[in-house]
Amino acid sequence: MVPLIPIPIRKVLSSIRENEVQALLMGGQACVLYGAAEFSRDADYAVWVDPENLDRLDRALAELQAECIAVPPYEVDYLSRGHAIHFRCQHPEAKGMRIVLIAKMRGVESFEKLWKRRSTLELPDGLVVDVMALPDLVCAKKTQRDKDWPMIRRLLEAHYFSERADPSSEQIDFWLHELRSPELLKEVAEGCPERAQRMSGTRPAVAAAVRSEDTESIGRTLRAEEDQERAKDREYWMPLLEELSQLRRKGRS
Repeated sequence: MVPLIPIPIRKVLSSIRENEVQALLMGGQACVLYGAAEFSRDADYAVWVDPENLDRLDRALAELQAECIAVPPYEVDYLSRGHAIHFRCQHPEAKGMRIVLIAKMRGVESFEKLWKRRSTLELPDGLVVDVMALPDLVCAKKTQRDKDWPMIRRLLEAHYFSERADPSSEQIDFWLHELRSPELLKEVAEGCPERAQRMSGTRPAVAAAVRSEDTESIGRTLRAEEDQERAKDREYWMPLLEELSQLRRKGRS
């Protein structure tokens, strides 16, 4: 069931929708809509870097009285290279809401592919929202930030418990590929041994589940997997963070 959305957040969502911006809700608000979070004050969007689409985005930002609040500045070049652009809304109906725009993410497909497989959800009041598909959202959240990994686990658990009665083959593969709960990963592997066996060569945690190892052992394998992803994310962000540091130094000089 899609939850009720507070007015400030709804104003941001409706402005993006009404201005026909090709942007996909991600981050905390997407997690709320997928049933894995209770609240978020930010609206994070993956956005298509296209001149006409950016014109539509500019109209939405102007409507929201959104001001860029940090480095880097709101420029196409920074968006294209993977920087996140931060805004704060001043419109009375969205006062204080933060919007974060990003166009390129580590391990995530191009926006064109994300857009084709997006989820389109209708809120209780009739507002329609384009949301990053769950598998893509999970990939986008594999960062170095501590808060993202518990959220990935909750996203996958919520999906598993809602679909496990009659899952599709694609959903089973998704769980085997991404589940972060040792008990649930073992449950899926035991229930679908042939699929689990095929995937055991590419994911050590699945191999541990196939071997019927205890959940503690599977958990250690999952933590090693997480550590590898965190390291990849730190390496990815290193040059981008250096750019931000240079911009801050330049702004203080």
